[in-house]
Amino acid sequence: MEKIFNNTENAFILKSDNELNRAYFLFKMIGNPTLVKIGTSLTNFALGLHLPVEGLIRKTVFDHFCGGVNEQDCLKVVDKMYTKGVSSVLDYSVEGKEEEEQFDAALAMTIRTIDFAKESQAIPFAVFKPTGLGRIDLYEKIGAQLPLSSSEQNEWNRVVARFEKVCQYAYDKDVTILIDAEESWMQDAADDLVEKMMEKFNVNRALIFNTLQMYRWDRLDYLKGLHERAKVKGFHIGMKLVRGAYMEKEAKRAEEKGYKNPICPSKQATDANFNAGVAYMMEHIDTMAIFAGTHNEDSSYLVMQLMAEKGLAKNDPRIWFGQLYGMSDNISYNLAAAGYNIAKYLPFGPVRDVMPYLIRRAQENTSVAGQTGRELSLIISERNRRKLK
Repeated sequence: MEKIFNNTENAFILKSDNELNRAYFLFKMIGNPTLVKIGTSLTNFALGLHLPVEGLIRKTVFDHFCGGVNEQDCLKVVDKMYTKGVSSVLDYSVEGKEEEEQFDAALAMTIRTIDFAKESQAIPFAVFKPTGLGRIDLYEKIGAQLPLSSSEQNEWNRVVARFEKVCQYAYDKDVTILIDAEESWMQDAADDLVEKMMEKFNVNRALIFNTLQMYRWDRLDYLKGLHERAKVKGFHIGMKLVRGAYMEKEAKRAEEKGYKNPICPSKQATDANFNAGVAYMMEHIDTMAIFAGTHNEDSSYLVMQLMAEKGLAKNDPRIWFGQLYGMSDNISYNLAAAGYNIAKYLPFGPVRDVMPYLIRRAQENTSVAGQTGRELSLIISERNRRKLK
């Protein structure tokens, strides 16, 4: 398999010199855990006191990792990336809401992003988070099969209705929708609900996608079990495969509550689990569709290799690659240049509301061995190529 991910000219073709320098300083900072911890604390403190720091955040970390403060704001980024064959997934990245009005607002926003996707070839997917449409504590209680009060049952009925409305609307518009995974303690309820949506709407093709966080050691078995049920009931499986986003939180909660850590014991085990999931889905690609959400070059090469071995076109509509905006441009833009389907998750939302997402991005980059170093080395290579100081 030809190694294509070292081409920094392709990787940063859309970045100005100033944007490249900003990326250099951001990843230098993110690579220092102490600076990330201090920066996170200071940012939360400043926002809590309503100090005027949003402009500074907007010009630095926000603009690097986010598309804008609203969906219209994102369109110039969407159009710019699409000139190089990189599509976008508009991701309303407002987290931690608890009120019914906020869930209804997230529902309305998701419907709007489906409309955007219907109208633009550059936006092939819509996306939402389960906790955007309902309280995490409610998912947890449902997943644990604990009895609900009458008011909780009514609340859950509204969550189900929101899922139904989004998926029905996506089906009517013929827009593929990705449903993100979250913490393990709420995921069982989300999985069951998404499976019902797949059963209803994925009869002819994979329109509804769930997400597997493959740093969980149980996810491959879950996928195989879902496949058996899908064969019996006659529906297609759409799945976004990622490594995962809540490692430290998962380990801490497992220790506190005295249950087995759901996370694989090592990065090598996670990598093997991810690659096994990809291989299993590729073996059954006739009734499955894959969104390989990975910043890992070896896993990306594996998907490419399996596609070649099966004689699949590089732009086979059942197989997409995905990365987060602001990260792994060497994978995204080089895949696009080689003719593969590639989409960037493009987070958006008010600066203050998106801060939990941005803080998690910084913490994840700090904790994932090698990720920040790889980003920095590529940026340095491109700065040297451009003879920047």
